[in-house]
Amino acid sequence: MSGCEACEGCCGGCGALVLAPAEVEMLKMLAQIPFLPVARRADSPAPIYLGEEEPEESSLVLECLEKRGLISIDFDQPLSGFAYGDYPVRGSFALTARGQQVLELLEIQGAD
Repeated sequence: MSGCEACEGCCGGCGALVLAPAEVEMLKMLAQIPFLPVARRADSPAPIYLGEEEPEESSLVLECLEKRGLISIDFDQPLSGFAYGDYPVRGSFALTARGQQVLELLEIQGAD
C-alpha cells in the first residue's frame, strides 16, 4: 500500500489496480461475509475494522479500498447484535459493485 497516498483510486490514466496482500484479504473476507463492522473514535475520522486483534492496523486498508471504490463504509448502518465496545461511532462496510468485479477477477486469476 505504499502508493496509496498518491493513488487517485485508479480512475486516472494508469488503468491498473495494484492491491496489497492485506487489501486482497479484506476483499476475500467480504466475499464470505457481506457486511463487516467498522467503527471510529470520537477524535479521529479513521475507520477501524473490529474483526481483528489489532483493529487500528486496518485503518489504512479500509481507507485505500474505499478511495479506490472497492468498498463503501456507512456509519449510519451499524450491525445489530455486534458488540462495538467503547467506540462511539459505529457502522458497517461492504463491497461495492466495482469491488465485486475486482474480487471476481481475482478469483478467475487464482490470486491467493
